[in-house]
Amino acid sequence: MFVIGMYGPVVSGAEDGYEAHLVRTLERVQQSNIMAALRDAKGLVTKYSNSRLAQLVYADMLMAMIGNVDAFGGLHSRPPYHGRVNELREEALSRLRHRRGENPAYQGLVPANLLYLGDQRFAAVVDLGASRLYVYENVSGLPHLIRDYYVSMGVNGAGKNEEGDQRTPVGVYRVTSYLAGTELPDRYGPGAFPINYPNPWDRRHRRTGHGIWLHGSPSSTYSRAPRSSDGCVALSNPDFRNLEEYVQPHAGFPVIIAEDVEWVPADELTSRRGEALSLLDRWRRDWESLDTEKYLSHYSKSDFLGFGKDYKAWAKHKRRVNRGKTFVQVRFGVRGLYMYPGEKDVLSVELDQRYLSNNYEGRVHKQQYWRRGESGRWQIIHEGSG
Repeated sequence: MFVIGMYGPVVSGAEDGYEAHLVRTLERVQQSNIMAALRDAKGLVTKYSNSRLAQLVYADMLMAMIGNVDAFGGLHSRPPYHGRVNELREEALSRLRHRRGENPAYQGLVPANLLYLGDQRFAAVVDLGASRLYVYENVSGLPHLIRDYYVSMGVNGAGKNEEGDQRTPVGVYRVTSYLAGTELPDRYGPGAFPINYPNPWDRRHRRTGHGIWLHGSPSSTYSRAPRSSDGCVALSNPDFRNLEEYVQPHAGFPVIIAEDVEWVPADELTSRRGEALSLLDRWRRDWESLDTEKYLSHYSKSDFLGFGKDYKAWAKHKRRVNRGKTFVQVRFGVRGLYMYPGEKDVLSVELDQRYLSNNYEGRVHKQQYWRRGESGRWQIIHEGSG
């Protein structure tokens, strides 16, 4: 008898398409229904001829018919094939874990990172630990899951720090442009969406590197192993084409990349968002009060860096500026509030700010990072434009 081993329990509910077909085949294996599994595997290979995983499953089914296979990829588990088989095994396991009965995204939970999307209609959350990219729509201020895709990350995992480390960055990013596949080597598939790595937080931590993209796969393979890129997030080509429907590069499509996503109930997300918005409103009101010390209390004396100044230089600058003011009015639109992945209690804030006083008027797109200290108080540790 064929031992299914790694195939494990499978919960139904996958979307139509490649993954649903693959899971259905594995369900047949779990049921020891080898003939039905063989038919499904043959259909999978016929429809997705460039899927190496489908080819391996089909080969296993053929060999199972004569009793020569006792584990997934067992016939090819020795050199020189063992490395490739291990990669395919990891991909299969990753896809099997993503079942609606097991996945928090389908249990009424939402990513804690997506506090507030502002006027953004869509955003992506990449869960590197689950090899998954989720697309959320902003519905009445709350993130609503509309699509998800299997993805691959860097060969050496998550947490990019330097040029060439083949790791995928963790953080809050935005798509900056679109590159058509006709302008790129085949390895990137039908196109790519570059993101703004390194962002201000990365630069603060002296992280280096460039060219981090969301992109497709080579035409010779349907999808890549969970760890197979140089640091980018790679999708299958059909999934990349589908993702294109939601990404608006000119609007700064948000991409939150986490090693492990924190999932929370929607009402908890709403509560956390209210707390973050209250922080910003108190900061604004204290700024308008012209009580410089109260305003400066929102900035960390030990950790603040912004506009080329540490806290001491920033405080000196603001005290000098405020001496010439008879009134200050600050208005802003919040473009995004995100809990920063991979960091403890760090809030990423994007604002479109309008400043008006008796002797100056200006507008700026502002990026802030707030951190909650041991005392429980949130303070600004970075502020800059752009």
